[in-house]
This record gives sequence, C-alpha cells and structure tokens, in this order.
Amino acid sequence: MRIDAHQHFWQFDPIRDNWITDKMKVLQKDFLPLDLKFLLERNGIDGCIAVQADQSAAETKFLVQQAKDYSFVKGVVGWVDLGAEDIDEQLTQYKEEPIIKGFRHIVEGEEDADFLIRDAILNGFEFLTKHDYTYDLLIRPRHYTATTVCVRANPNQKFILDHIAKPPIKSKEFEEWALFIEELSGFSNVSCKVSGLATEADWKNWHLDDFSQYLDHVFHSFGKERVLFGSDWPVCLLAASYEESVAIVESKLTDFTVAEKESFWGLNAIKIYNL
Repeated sequence: MRIDAHQHFWQFDPIRDNWITDKMKVLQKDFLPLDLKFLLERNGIDGCIAVQADQSAAETKFLVQQAKDYSFVKGVVGWVDLGAEDIDEQLTQYKEEPIIKGFRHIVEGEEDADFLIRDAILNGFEFLTKHDYTYDLLIRPRHYTATTVCVRANPNQKFILDHIAKPPIKSKEFEEWALFIEELSGFSNVSCKVSGLATEADWKNWHLDDFSQYLDHVFHSFGKERVLFGSDWPVCLLAASYEESVAIVESKLTDFTVAEKESFWGLNAIKIYNL
C-alpha cells in the first residue's frame, strides 16, 4: 500500500488562513478530499494522512470528519495545545477517535526559539507519550537547538520531522541544516518526511539537481526505515504539481531495492503512524 503521509484539507477562510498571502493565490480556495482522490489514484497512491493547517480544536474535528467520510484518509495529525493545563483530559477524549494518530503545532511560526522546551510544552509531551500519539516537528533553523533538546528529553516519544526541516534549497545553503539532520537522526525515535521540497526551492525555476545533496544527506542520515513520502498537497502547488512532487523524490530512489521502495512509499508510514 502506498501512502501520502502529508497533505492538507481546508475550506478557505481569508481571515483564518491569512498565512495564504496574495503571492499564494493558487491556494486561496477550498481543497477537499474529492479534489485529492483523483490525484492519488492517478499516481498509484492508496491513502493519505491529513495534517493540520490551522491551530484549533475545530481543525482537528474537521479533519476527523473528512476521514470518516472518505476511507482513503487513513489517519489524522491534528492540533492540540500541548501547554494546556488539562492536556491529559483532552488527549483522553481524543482517544475516542482512533483515526487521530498524532498532533502538530506550527512551530515554524513561533518567534520563540525555545518554544519546544518551554516547561508547559515539555509537560505536554509527557502526556502525548503516555497516550501513544506521534508528534510532527515543523520547524525553522532558529528552532534547531531546542528541537534537539526536546527530542533528547523525550526518548519514548515518536517524532516525525516535517519537510526534512525545510532546508534553504533556493540559496543552496547546506552546512547548518546538514549538521542538524546528522544530529537529529541520531535519535532512533525520530523519522523524517521527505516532503515540501519544491516550495523551499525557486518556485518558478527549480531543477531536479537542486534537491540532490539534501535528499542524499537525509537518506544517508535516517536510513531507509525512517523516511516516508509526503506530497504536502496543496501547498506543493506553489512550485510543483502533484506528479512533479512525486518525481522529485522518485529520481533519488535508484539505489533502493524493491522492498526499500515499498517501505518508503507506504510501509514506513503505516508503521510509524500505526495506520
């Protein structure tokens, strides 16, 4: 089974979704399961994981409903306030919806470089681990140090790094990101989504070679059992079609065995997210 481990649904609201600026007009509309279903089928992908794009309980409820309505949505990564005093109670209630596999916060939008190691957030991770939920890491370079500290402090928590930590592909900077990937991959409880690549490159003038050093380093660092494909649809449409998002990754799998490809395209996601 082939799984797209990272995509989004939304009913566009210009106030709530103000991160979608006029520079991103292609995203200023609704994107719902029926819009994705044809793309998945055309690319031989059997299911997907819907990931939060808004930080609200309503967003989590919305994604759960999409999964109930469309069986190809195999899992949900929702949002919860990890710093809430009643985090244990909230997570206990969410266990009633087994389609929820984990949670994410848009840490990349947090100016506080130490957001992930605030006392309240670290407390929240204890309960996330208790309830066996995954946590997607969406970060920028200013969060690298705190991310490492957070992961080290939570050895039993299952983490998934989104978008290979969003390296500066357009400017071809490499060293700071590469050192972080090397360090983070040393923690066996961290996996990495190979996703969101084209949007970190030159949106209108990228080439397959632009991604080579980054993908080589991710596969070398995380190995072939802790990497999984994600399209980041519809955000990928800022720079690449769904098919191009697949092709960017596929071009770097030539040394994967048949079994390793099956793991990358689906089995790893099934295992990591307990689909």
